[in-house]
Amino acid sequence: MLDQWRRQRAARRVKVGDGRHLKRFRWWQLFSRSLFHLPLHQDDGRTALYSVDVRHWGGKEDGEVRADLYLDGTRHAHSRMPAAFPVPGGHVEVAMSSFGLRRCHHVPDDGADRQLVPDPRSAEGRRARLDREHPALSRWIGAVSIALLVVGLGLNLLQALEPLSQIPPVNDVTGTFTSPVLLPLWLNITLGVGAALGSAERALRLRYSWLDDAGN
Repeated sequence: MLDQWRRQRAARRVKVGDGRHLKRFRWWQLFSRSLFHLPLHQDDGRTALYSVDVRHWGGKEDGEVRADLYLDGTRHAHSRMPAAFPVPGGHVEVAMSSFGLRRCHHVPDDGADRQLVPDPRSAEGRRARLDREHPALSRWIGAVSIALLVVGLGLNLLQALEPLSQIPPVNDVTGTFTSPVLLPLWLNITLGVGAALGSAERALRLRYSWLDDAGN
């Protein structure tokens, strides 16, 4: 029920596109743009190509991040985030996290969700190609990303508990907690950067979870 309400609310944000052409993905847009594609059968039997284009830094006019939906290379619709674009037999959901896309999936009326295919020139597409061509290396990189997040979250939590326990109402209940870990500033900064890199790598695979926000 809640998911349906969210989708209906997102669908109301969808506006009709202006028909402009989809621009080719350029190498200098690796960290500022995401582009995904979805071949989809139409009611008349032909196959159309839907494309979702997201500029991470927002529009030039107001800086707001939007998703643009292109149909066979022309701008069909656009929406503020999170977006839910109606397509034949379902809809396409798009959502952002702090480090990139957290969701870009086709949700059919019947059947399982499936992630759209990243453009091969995009950062997500390059990461997907690494996964296909070098699966062992891909798994190793994924494991390192998780480790960076877990270590960053655990150490930050331990250090945050000590000042929190000194708040009088909390201290009355729990007493004073002394952190067994006290890291120098440079190491805290390094761990923070590592956790951010881990979340950025996971965003390339649309592997967002609560751990990404908590770890950063």
